[in-house]
Amino acid sequence: MPHRTIPEPRGQDLDFINVAHSHLIHSDWSKLSSLSTGLTPLRVKHILLKIQKDHVLSLEFFKWVGIQKPCGHNLETHSIILHILTKNQKFKSAESILRKVLVSGSIDVPLNLFEEMLHLYRLCDSSPRVFDSLFKTLAHMKKFRNATDIFCRMKDSGFFPTIESCNAYMSSLLDLHRMDITLAFYKEMQRYRISSNVYTLNMVMCSYCKLGKLDKAVEIFREMEGMGFSPNIASYNTLIAGYCNKALLSSVIKLKNSMEKNGVHPNVVTFNTLIYGFCKEEKLHEAGKVFNEMKAVNVSPNTVTYNTLINGYSQVGNSEMGGRLYDEMLRSQVKADILTYNALILGLCKEGKTKKAAYLVKELDKENLVPNASTFSALISGQCVRKNSERAFQLYKSMVRIGCHPNEQTFKILISTFCKNEDFDGAVQVLREMIERSMTPDSGILSEVFVGLCRCGKSQLAKMLYSEMEARHLMPAGFEISKTINFDAENENKASGDNW
Repeated sequence: MPHRTIPEPRGQDLDFINVAHSHLIHSDWSKLSSLSTGLTPLRVKHILLKIQKDHVLSLEFFKWVGIQKPCGHNLETHSIILHILTKNQKFKSAESILRKVLVSGSIDVPLNLFEEMLHLYRLCDSSPRVFDSLFKTLAHMKKFRNATDIFCRMKDSGFFPTIESCNAYMSSLLDLHRMDITLAFYKEMQRYRISSNVYTLNMVMCSYCKLGKLDKAVEIFREMEGMGFSPNIASYNTLIAGYCNKALLSSVIKLKNSMEKNGVHPNVVTFNTLIYGFCKEEKLHEAGKVFNEMKAVNVSPNTVTYNTLINGYSQVGNSEMGGRLYDEMLRSQVKADILTYNALILGLCKEGKTKKAAYLVKELDKENLVPNASTFSALISGQCVRKNSERAFQLYKSMVRIGCHPNEQTFKILISTFCKNEDFDGAVQVLREMIERSMTPDSGILSEVFVGLCRCGKSQLAKMLYSEMEARHLMPAGFEISKTINFDAENENKASGDNW
């Protein structure tokens, strides 16, 4: 353990420290204020060391210096107060101070602060939790590069973070979908024998599920009991979600039954995940049975439950059932959100019921909800179902005007509708919008446009578009212009007399 000896204060410094210390222990802040101009990091550091056994007074003095003379603090004074607080288990106060110094400092501050804390560790008769607090705070702040550096320095110095801090680090990584780093960190924990708990293992399972490695997640689940842990509701929910994403619905039902036999009762997340799994596979009857079971065991459906079911029915073109669920939702006083309305609008538009859909859009304003890209995409699809390409394109322009960003599916359905209406100029206009947004169309829709252009004698325009897209590297993978044009060469020649 490195140890730094601090030179003893002399002369004016010693006199100042003794007088300030006397005022502090007598709570004579007015006299102390008269000394504030003489505060320096050296003097503050020695005063903190003299009063370190009183963590309340130490924190009060530290904060007072920060107000009276901020330049009286440096990384050493911060290190000392952090040692004092963590030794006395005042972790929230320590984290508050850490956040302030880390948020305002440069990228080198965490390592420099660690070094100061390490050198003052013995002088402050500190606790290893001081380093743990630094690591945990960086994890909460999502400063992963710094947190990783601190973890490495900790283990090099013989210190290891608590499992709670490791879990905080892994949780923050999962929030940012960094499953690879989460699993690599877990392996480091195992290497250094940092004991896991059920929350750690749940996050490891979640990482494997999100990476599509369901077999690995199942392996962790089965190992839990051997490690002395009983799977909790989050463990089961994580694995159920993994099975649903792989469409292994029979395995989902077996797991749910096993869960209940083991005395773990399904919650709203369990039921919502099951309903989502069945809806995704268009098994609405089974989703309805889960919904009814949910209500029978007194688990109240929430907004997510209704949204999932309404969207499921909308996808299969059953807007009537979606409407019934919406009415039930309102009767149950479950708050509808923009996703609810988008699902209802989509269901109506899939059936070409654009007037009813437009009425629902007006309802959004009454509910203080703002249409988003999905709302417009649904409305555009409704006009496309009715083969009203002009109206669909007007909706597209309105969508862009208010700052919503169309996705590839929106462009695809627009272009396809223009092509079906044999309005290839319109199709080209939409394709150019895609090009401007640096979006690559799929091969099928591009073939439809090029073949259509050649059939109506506009092969030169097709060539020009091809060259433009190729120059901007927006051609779909494997797309070959010669194959597309030769697809119906005889008809093209009849229509235009052009040869490629």
